Amino acid sequence: MNGPRKTDVSSGTGPRWWLAAVEVALVFVVFFLHGAWPVPDVNEPYYLGKAIHFWNLDWIPEDTFLDSADTHKVFYFTFGWLSLWLAPLWLAWTGRLVTWALLAWAWRRLSFAFIPLRWFSILTAGLFVCLLERFHMAGEWVVGGVEAKGFAYVLVFLGLEAVVRNRWNRAWLLFGGAAAFHVLVGGWSVVAAGIGWLVLGPRRPTLRSMGPALAGGFVLSLPALIPCLRLTCGVDPQIVSRAHEIYVFERLAHHLVPRSFPPTFVDRFLLLLVLLLVLEWITPVDARRRRLRAFVVGALAIAGVGLGISLLEGASRTLVAGLLRFYWFRLSDVAVPLAVALVGTRYVIHSLARDRLKGRWALAVAILIAVLHVGGYAAKRAVPAVPRADQVDNGGDGASQVYGYAVWRDACAWIAESGEIPRDARFLTPKTSQTFKWYAGRSEVVTWKDVPQDARSLVEWWDALHAIYATPNPYGGYRWHNSLAESLAMKGPERMKQLGETYQADYVLTVRWPRLPLPVVYENRGYVIYRLRNTGPP
Repeated sequence: MNGPRKTDVSSGTGPRWWLAAVEVALVFVVFFLHGAWPVPDVNEPYYLGKAIHFWNLDWIPEDTFLDSADTHKVFYFTFGWLSLWLAPLWLAWTGRLVTWALLAWAWRRLSFAFIPLRWFSILTAGLFVCLLERFHMAGEWVVGGVEAKGFAYVLVFLGLEAVVRNRWNRAWLLFGGAAAFHVLVGGWSVVAAGIGWLVLGPRRPTLRSMGPALAGGFVLSLPALIPCLRLTCGVDPQIVSRAHEIYVFERLAHHLVPRSFPPTFVDRFLLLLVLLLVLEWITPVDARRRRLRAFVVGALAIAGVGLGISLLEGASRTLVAGLLRFYWFRLSDVAVPLAVALVGTRYVIHSLARDRLKGRWALAVAILIAVLHVGGYAAKRAVPAVPRADQVDNGGDGASQVYGYAVWRDACAWIAESGEIPRDARFLTPKTSQTFKWYAGRSEVVTWKDVPQDARSLVEWWDALHAIYATPNPYGGYRWHNSLAESLAMKGPERMKQLGETYQADYVLTVRWPRLPLPVVYENRGYVIYRLRNTGPP
């Protein structure tokens, strides 16, 4: 007679698959409470706008950003088609729910591979999102609004599960698939796993045995790798160098340049790293722990190389910009909190086995940390809030800001619904606004958030920002103005007219003061719409 059938709980097969499904559902609840900010979240107008435009070129035609090069085509192709049936709001929520469900499934698999005990993945998930949000150094996140990297991290978690289980061939294919969705998320995971493979020494499989899988992973990454390589193809080297410097030192230094990281962010990340070292010291080691540790070492090695590159800025700013644009610190931001959540929970279980009282205290502390974080967000979800994409944001440089959510929505709704603004009209909008296209459905010339990825467009974007929102400083450099209205008032009527012709801008949407010598077509308590060029109906 056959013995009892073994159950693969991690994969959700066997007679108790429903328990695994319940556990995944509870991890999903953790991710939902953590990431369910009002729509649209900060990056959703950017990525979903590109996804919608990818499938429907008539959606906001002639928009410079939407027409720029696409670098996440796999995401746009596999998800953006839903926009043919769903409005942006429902597209965002659909993408969020799908992403969080997949992340919950992948996290549960990873957690169970490392801690083969039912229900503990809920605790590790709560610890992970808490530690990542509160101890990151360079601004990386995993669970939030819908964009390409959310799907990429699903495959990274599955790939890391494969590494933990010593299934390296599967890991290379999964990391390659992650790179197809987001070339840097998946690509750095490949590098970290490769460094980890070297660190493991004789405990690792041979390179020859992994050759076909490595080649397969590389092929899977090509749909993202090729568009990224084309961003600078055929462009003048001086333009490329300038684009890299703008991207790294002007626009995204808070993600890319260590000297621009807030000191408190660096300190808290180092504190978490010390905690990880302590946990590694006091927690028993087995083969799965060694493989996870090797991956984390790889992620930290990547960050270390990035730090070394940044120290060369004084010698060659151009070279450093060309290298730092690859986000050397994003994977360590994720790997260290992930390891603390998993190894810390392993330590709790180990303590429960050796000293029940001590273990209970450790378990209580871990649960309290997760519950306070997730519970705090659960309380916030019950209170209506302004979407983070519409909250006051100075862009880190004292630039103009969206003023007043309600009046901003009213102005955008009037544009979308009144029938007085042609669908192909183009606007000058506040520099730090992020949701004009989302709400108004019209093209805009340029904003701080909508940075193109290809070199030529990026330089044109930077020049347009200065032409519209800044004036030369008599002592050198430039000065950003507090509002678009202030900037245009400083330029005078002739310069305003010239800007309208240069950038084919038909209207100006800005705050009411100072007043501009232009015809008014709409006004509310916070915003006014001016006609900049004599086009369209009177």
